[in-house]
Amino acid sequence: MLLHGWGFNSEIFQSLVERYKQSYRITVIDLPGHGKSSDVDGGIDDWCDEIIKLIPDKSILLGWSLGGLLSIYIASKLTIEHLVLVAATPNLVNKNNWKIGMKNEVFHQFASNLKSDSTKNLKRFVNLQSKNKIQVKQLYEAIQKYPPSDSALSIGLDILLNSDLREIYKSINIPKSAILGTLDTIVPDTIEGWYKDNNTKTYTFRSGHLPFLDEKFELPKQV
Repeated sequence: MLLHGWGFNSEIFQSLVERYKQSYRITVIDLPGHGKSSDVDGGIDDWCDEIIKLIPDKSILLGWSLGGLLSIYIASKLTIEHLVLVAATPNLVNKNNWKIGMKNEVFHQFASNLKSDSTKNLKRFVNLQSKNKIQVKQLYEAIQKYPPSDSALSIGLDILLNSDLREIYKSINIPKSAILGTLDTIVPDTIEGWYKDNNTKTYTFRSGHLPFLDEKFELPKQV
């Protein structure tokens, strides 16, 4: 089961699905208010309750970015086989006792740019993450075809800004893996040590915030 990030839709996993469809039965969905999915009012509880309805039994749950944050919360409420986080963190923004996230002002600038013109700025963001022009064009076309709703963008931002799932993450007693990009400016790879301290196998790729777009990307063999 694959969960995408804020502002995008499940089309972003197209290359990953093509690569692994012979090895896994893969389910992809659009987050509430993204892609083809309807809006869901509320917050992280409401979004996760809707997503849980779609998760097959005995799933491996892979979440990228916001999808990773939601995956952590879901894994605390539902029995899954393995939790795989890709460029994801239980706490995105720095706080007094957490200095391995984004600076608060950087997050707000990033969010403001995307809210002002989400499709244009998401295209610019993807351009910075992938050198494959065909891939970038496909992703941008998917964003244009199924743009996220204003409500979903707002709720998603609130989840990213205000969720601190560190203690919840520590309580999850299933196999956990974290895949990080060494060039990621949104989820810095300095979080690797924290993951290792909390019973998580870690893997790094020389990439930005979209490591699964890299041709060298591989899922952990333990998955």
